[in-house]
Amino acid sequence: MRNTKKVKVGNMLFGDGNIYIQSMLNTRSDDVEGSVAQALALEKAGCEVVRAAIPDEEALALIPAIKEKVSIPLVADIHFDYRLAIEAVAAGIDKIRINPGNIGDEDRVKAVVKACREKNIPIRIGVNSGSLEKEILAKYGSPTAEALVESAMAHAAILERNDFDDIVISIKSSDVTTMIKAYRLLAEKCAYPLHLGVTEAGTERMGLIKSAVGIGSLLTDGIGDTIRVSLTADPLKEISAARDILKAVGKRGGVTFVSCPTCGRTRIDLVGLANRVEEALSDCDMDIKVAVMGCVVNGPGEAREADFGVAGGDGCGVIFKKGEIIRKVSEEDILPALLEEINKIRG
Repeated sequence: MRNTKKVKVGNMLFGDGNIYIQSMLNTRSDDVEGSVAQALALEKAGCEVVRAAIPDEEALALIPAIKEKVSIPLVADIHFDYRLAIEAVAAGIDKIRINPGNIGDEDRVKAVVKACREKNIPIRIGVNSGSLEKEILAKYGSPTAEALVESAMAHAAILERNDFDDIVISIKSSDVTTMIKAYRLLAEKCAYPLHLGVTEAGTERMGLIKSAVGIGSLLTDGIGDTIRVSLTADPLKEISAARDILKAVGKRGGVTFVSCPTCGRTRIDLVGLANRVEEALSDCDMDIKVAVMGCVVNGPGEAREADFGVAGGDGCGVIFKKGEIIRKVSEEDILPALLEEINKIRG
């Protein structure tokens, strides 16, 4: 586990051992009403930090409008125009995301730093494979992991020279192996909180797979303080994906599902049953493991560590708890019987 510097972002404290879920608005930056509605929906879904693109002065109106309605921290995504970062700070933003390489010379970076320091606003240095400096690309020949890390550390050094260290760093690549290697290298070189993500990961299916591999690998290494699953999809999909990744690596509680892929012994609609069980428990916040298994032969034994489970028979099923069968029911009663047992401890 890294010894991470603590950085306050709104009401969050990055580096406190928790992994915070982020997403970004994809509504038009000039659609204030739509952006507020989406921010509220993301917060309700479990988003803990939300980011908005601020491409021009008109977009600055998003900041007070969103801040008035949501309680989670709001991040301004700034490119090219350093003055927008300064104005976003004045408007009450909770964090600034910049790529210092594309907002001009060091004097402009200094001006942003000064504004952030005066209001105790942290800065996320966002480096990705498509925004590396020409000299670094010339040195490495391509956006390698080493190139990404060198760029990030150079930008951090600029902020440090200006007596500023409320820094979060991301070094994203659309190539999963490059992303993993880059973050591992960076984790050895600094103690700043790290924002994990596979950039431009793709549509919902492939983007989730790439993000699960990249983000999940690093989290199991003890690397990462906040994550964004970047999908070409409804941002709400990013939140459910992030929660599932965190559950899979043991970083979040809630219901964990175990289900078998079925085989020739299966005599019930296990696929349908598994989906119905998952849906029925989607709002359950208990830290329990629930198994849906295809047959009585192996089900309870293979899922012995499950708190509750079901195993199919021929037109029937059994309910088991901690590997021990406690009830036999008809196929149509499997789901209600399982939920009844779970509700006994749910209260």
